[in-house]
Amino acid sequence: MTAPLVMILDDEPAIREVLADALEEAGFRTQCFSRAAPFEAALKRTPPAVCLVDLSLPDTDGLALVHRLALEQGAVVIIISGRAQVHDRVTGLELGADDYITKPLEPAEVVARIRARLRSGRAPQSGGQTARFNGWTAHFDRYILEDSGGCETPISHAEGEVLRLFLDSPKRLISRTQMQESLGGAAGESFDRAMDVRISRLRQKLREDPKNPRLIKTIYGAGYIFLGDVDWS
Repeated sequence: MTAPLVMILDDEPAIREVLADALEEAGFRTQCFSRAAPFEAALKRTPPAVCLVDLSLPDTDGLALVHRLALEQGAVVIIISGRAQVHDRVTGLELGADDYITKPLEPAEVVARIRARLRSGRAPQSGGQTARFNGWTAHFDRYILEDSGGCETPISHAEGEVLRLFLDSPKRLISRTQMQESLGGAAGESFDRAMDVRISRLRQKLREDPKNPRLIKTIYGAGYIFLGDVDWS
């Protein structure tokens, strides 16, 4: 089996080198970039399993890049940044990043976070990559939602993993703690806010009534429950 590819985008050579060394020692393949333009060109040639993206880039807005990656790529997107404030972490996660790691980096932690993300992204217990529910089809190989008329709506990798968690456990309460354990990432304000945003966006893409959603119900003080009937294939 081919080792997962991790693409590293950071304008600091020392950061790129230490991350590449740690990842390759852990069994990953790596490609390193200092600028966004060649990084995005490489994505079209060889889709990676994981993108590590710095926010402070010399040739583009890092947050805008993360948002594009989240919607257009099936890869896990992890931000690596010196911006440690809570609002920066929340903004990055809201825009679709799967995780946010602050500098100075501990290479072993980065490797562990990547492994956790790849484990959470494996196929659901049913073994399928396509789920049908209430007139919708979720294609997890492409991160696409398709309605009964064939109209397709892209979802980010992060949104897709939340939806897959619900679809793999329909009509069962899923607590915040269970979500954090299944999806990875550090518990706390930024994780809770990111989950709220991702669920809100999923409801919007599923054309739910925000005041009375039919599929993804909030059980206040307990968690969430998905009320649809799901058929995996």
